[in-house]
Amino acid sequence: MTYNFDLFIIGAGPAGLAAAKQAAQYGVKVAIAEQDQLGGCCVNRGCVPKKMMIYAADYAASMQNAVDYGWEQCSSNFHWQTFRKKRDQELQRLRQVHQQALEQAGVEFLKGRTQFLDAHTLDVEGQKYTADKVLIAVGGKPIKPDIPGIEYTMNSDELLDLEQLPKRIAIIGGGYIGAEFASTLREFGCDVTVMNRESCLLEGFDEAVQVAVRNGFIQRGIQTLCSTTTDKIKQISEGLCLHLTGDCPETIVVDKVLCAIGRAPNLEGLGLEAADVEFDQKAIAVNHQNCTSQPNIYAVGDCTHRKQLTPVARTEGRRAVDAMFGKPGDELDDQLIPSSVLSRPEAASVGLTETQAREQYGDNIECHCKEFVPLRYSLTNDKEKALMKLVVERESDRILGFHMVGENAAEIVQGAAIALQKGVTRQELTQIIGVHPSTAEELFSI
Repeated sequence: MTYNFDLFIIGAGPAGLAAAKQAAQYGVKVAIAEQDQLGGCCVNRGCVPKKMMIYAADYAASMQNAVDYGWEQCSSNFHWQTFRKKRDQELQRLRQVHQQALEQAGVEFLKGRTQFLDAHTLDVEGQKYTADKVLIAVGGKPIKPDIPGIEYTMNSDELLDLEQLPKRIAIIGGGYIGAEFASTLREFGCDVTVMNRESCLLEGFDEAVQVAVRNGFIQRGIQTLCSTTTDKIKQISEGLCLHLTGDCPETIVVDKVLCAIGRAPNLEGLGLEAADVEFDQKAIAVNHQNCTSQPNIYAVGDCTHRKQLTPVARTEGRRAVDAMFGKPGDELDDQLIPSSVLSRPEAASVGLTETQAREQYGDNIECHCKEFVPLRYSLTNDKEKALMKLVVERESDRILGFHMVGENAAEIVQGAAIALQKGVTRQELTQIIGVHPSTAEELFSI
């Protein structure tokens, strides 16, 4: 049978774009469809605009610390509208870069909503296309709890488009999204309350990281309420009234409420039933090659149950294309994928937590921790300590996990990830000569 395309990609986010360019190198005919903006969540509503917002907030602390280094204190004000304008200009530039890259690769870009008619036929805004293989890379979407008054809340996408920043904000959810926005908004001068259903922030991270980040929040004046949530939100003349339940039962009034409890696969209206694609708890079920129950249909990124990280999605996109056209790779090891939380204090992790290591290795592990004040803050009133922690298998001395809280944690963890991937021992790590003075060199003396 003759098809319009060898490969049809649904979704032009990081995974879809990486897959399209990879497929073009095989010399096959490729189309990619996107109903929203080119670049997906990462470029438009996630990693990039959020990191820009974090950078903007960091200048507040930098200006305060500059006085201790001899700079004359001066008044300064943050203009949210100016930031938004500059941010949006840069995001538009990035979208154009991706558009040009697709054109140069010979990939046909289709704008519109895509729906399966069968396993090889797709409808894009009323136009039918056929494809030998299909890659689903539609990403995820923010979710909200089903409670009275939830319509008064906003998600992380909507927060980025606020006309002005609130004076008081409550954040439902203490995962990485909630933590990042909490510390950023606090630097902008907002009164921030974080409530988390779990007993700690950043569930899934090492306990030392959880404690250090929470202490950092308390130091910054962020009210942090764990084992606490809201079961009702009302709009009143003074703002939004939240009724809290759990360990901290009380009523608070704020101007805005951010719901940051997580994301779910964005599969609505895709017509997967028509293609007979199987689900796994509301996500698309895939094997280690990212192939679905239909042998010609693959799925990657946040629409599956894999780790929800942009680099993972990109890698899966490329690997899925390789699997389609004859070069399948080995299964990804989730334990070797580093992750970070761009909160203040910043956190990062790779490998096993202490709890996970004890579950797998019992008493055959040992942990090495180090706390220190980075040289950058030696002259300032800000004496917040950085934390580094190694989880090591005692018998072999092999490093099983690295966890850090402190400035540049997201940069430093990437070097640690290489050590884990190569099976480096703690003894071998201590033999490395680092750059002095630096924060990263502390990794070699834990």
